[in-house]
Amino acid sequence: MADFGFDPKTAIRHLKAADPALGAIIARVGPFAMELKSSRSLFGALAEAIVYQQLSNKAAATIYGRVEALFPRAKAGFTPRHVLAASDDALRGCGLSRAKVLAVQDLARRVHAGELPTLEAAGALGDEALIERLVAVRGIGRWSAEMFLMFRLGRPDVLPLDDYSLRKAYAKAFHKRALPTPQALGKHGERWRPYRTVASWYLWRTLE
Repeated sequence: MADFGFDPKTAIRHLKAADPALGAIIARVGPFAMELKSSRSLFGALAEAIVYQQLSNKAAATIYGRVEALFPRAKAGFTPRHVLAASDDALRGCGLSRAKVLAVQDLARRVHAGELPTLEAAGALGDEALIERLVAVRGIGRWSAEMFLMFRLGRPDVLPLDDYSLRKAYAKAFHKRALPTPQALGKHGERWRPYRTVASWYLWRTLE
């Protein structure tokens, strides 16, 4: 498993002590087995995130593969320069919607112009500071930025309040009749700090 930069055992001890109800869920689910996705660059990770939005993994992988095939000489993966040199028709021909073409192009322009941090520099930014930088990109909302922090950077304390499946999992796990509002979930989640990512992962597992 990838290195998260924090000790999962410490996180689990904290969560069990801070929230016994969550502790019972942790005991049922078992060991923390969240996996990080490898990233060659911030551009590569966000371009992939844009392509995958609102699609099944299979369909998105097919489209992403077509985009990669546009640039056969890009052995380490296509770059902002590749995207900016490609025509709209070529990108649309891969199966990208018009909105996603515009989003990937905007991402490429911003990275090429140095408006976004490198993957290494992103690691030095706080969560909110980094999210603010990422959501400036067309097509990257707060949820996408939070997924990047959680599953690409392994940040320990991210709680995606607008994630429908997380709210559904919380309602199921804590025997709520209705989905919690983001505010209600955020209030309860305060007790999970500074390991809200770990708490989120365990809640998601209850839906499986």
